[in-house]
Amino acid sequence: MTERPLILISNDDSINAPGLRVLVDCVKNIGNVWVVAPEKPQSGMSSAMTVNGPLRIKEYPEYNGAKMYSVDGTPVDCIKLALHHIVPKKPDIIVSGVNHGSNAGNNVLYSGTMGAAMEGAMIGIPAIGFSLLSHSLSADFSHCTDYITSITETILREGLPYRTCLNINFPKNKINGLKVVRTALSHWTEEYREYVDPHGKPFYWLTGSMINEEPDSDDTDLYWLDRNFATIVPTQIDQSDLGLIPSVKELLEE
Repeated sequence: MTERPLILISNDDSINAPGLRVLVDCVKNIGNVWVVAPEKPQSGMSSAMTVNGPLRIKEYPEYNGAKMYSVDGTPVDCIKLALHHIVPKKPDIIVSGVNHGSNAGNNVLYSGTMGAAMEGAMIGIPAIGFSLLSHSLSADFSHCTDYITSITETILREGLPYRTCLNINFPKNKINGLKVVRTALSHWTEEYREYVDPHGKPFYWLTGSMINEEPDSDDTDLYWLDRNFATIVPTQIDQSDLGLIPSVKELLEE
């Protein structure tokens, strides 16, 4: 008999996030599921890891057959501790999410959900980050579940190139289809709204909105998400600009 694959799940919305349980429900029949997720929300942590403090692991009752653990650290801490101290063998795949909120456009640079996926890709484990374009804790994931199961099964069977993972985003409601595209060039109009605390001291809260710098480019994730398509962006760990090496070498190399 063939041993069932080991599926490691994490996220950045915490062990208690509804999207995490949706992900477990989607993949529980295709492998042995182990969940190692942050104890508290860790959105925006990207690939941050804890280097100046201790980390603690907490075990929870199983959910739908999945082993459940939390770590009082970042998503990357969760993956590292899972591999070294929790799961019984190297996972066959890492799936992260389902994130409450978009990780399309330049959000991929900040995302803790994708930080967990990229940590797996760095050590050669096929990895996928799933996100839904809704921040609501009562969001409806039902239109995404068949896609999540099918995509996870396919990547388990076929694998991914070394040091590559998938960034998958679902529209908030219906899905008209699936597009494999690139990340749209975009930026945030980052603003900090000023408030005053009860002691009369000011504090600031991040706000703003994303600007798509190429709204008419039909090969990007933001373009197709606006049209209710789910998007898949193959994402590399290596951020080297290979095309720029010759000119920089001529300019600066001794």
